[in-house]
Amino acid sequence: MDAAMMETSLSIPPLPPVVEKALQEAQCLLGVVVVFARRFASMEAAVRSTHGSDSEEDRDSDNDFETSQLGTKEYWENAYQKELETFQDIGDVGEIWFGEESMNRVLKWMDNANIAKDAAILDIGTGNGAFLVEMAKQGYKNLTGIDYSPASVELAKSVLQAEGLTHVNVKEVDFCRGELEVYDVCIDKGTFDAISLNPDDTGEVKRLYVQALKASLKDRGLFSMTSCNWTKEQLLERFKEGFQFVQELPTPTFRFGGKKGNSVTALIFKRVC
Repeated sequence: MDAAMMETSLSIPPLPPVVEKALQEAQCLLGVVVVFARRFASMEAAVRSTHGSDSEEDRDSDNDFETSQLGTKEYWENAYQKELETFQDIGDVGEIWFGEESMNRVLKWMDNANIAKDAAILDIGTGNGAFLVEMAKQGYKNLTGIDYSPASVELAKSVLQAEGLTHVNVKEVDFCRGELEVYDVCIDKGTFDAISLNPDDTGEVKRLYVQALKASLKDRGLFSMTSCNWTKEQLLERFKEGFQFVQELPTPTFRFGGKKGNSVTALIFKRVC
C-alpha cells in the first residue's frame, strides 16, 4: 500500500455534533472527579494544618492547583468557537456550566434577597449566555454579560437574539483587565475557577480578579460566587479584603472515605468599604 492509499484508508470523518458534545460532557465529568480528589486533599491539608505539620508554602492558596490550559483564553476561544458552530448548525446552545441546578440556585437567592428587577447585574464570564436568558425570563431588565472570548460573545448574542432578548448587553471584556461600569450585583459561575488555572502567574491573575470585583461593585453591592474548585474557607480567605460574607447557598453533598463534602461551593458576599 503506497503512502497516498494509506493516508486515504486512515482518514477519519469528523465526529457528529452530538458525539462531540457527549465527549465534552465526559471530559467535564472527569474534571469533577479530579475536583473531588482535590477537595479531599484540601480537607486532609486542613486537618494537618490544625496540628501544625504543613509548611507555609503548603498553606498558600496560590499553590493549591496545578496550572492548566483550561485557564487560558485560547482554550475557551476554541471551545466556544465549536459551540458557536454547533449552535449555527443545529441550534444547540451548548453546556450550561454547573447545570440548570446552579442557575436555579442563584435565581432563587435573587428572588429571596429581593433583588430589584431593574438592578444593574453583571454576569462575569457569560459563556453561551444561558444564565442571561434565564434572568431575563425572570424579569430582570438591566443585564450585562462579559467574556474575554470573542466566540463566546458572538454565541451569547446569537442565543439571546434567538430568544428575542436583544435588549440584553453582551461585551467582549477581560474582567481582570478591562474597564467596566459599576453594578448592583455581580455573578460568577466558574470564571474564577478557570482563571485560577492560568499558567501565566496565577497568583497575580487572582489578585487582579479581586481588584476588578471591588471596582465593579457598588458599595453594599452583592456578589454571587459558584465554584467547583474552591472550598468555602478558601473563598472566605480570598475575598476577605473589601467584602463581607453574607450566606452560603445549599449545594449537593457527598461522602467519600468517611468524610463529607460539597461538590460545589456557592457563597454570597457584600461589597464593603
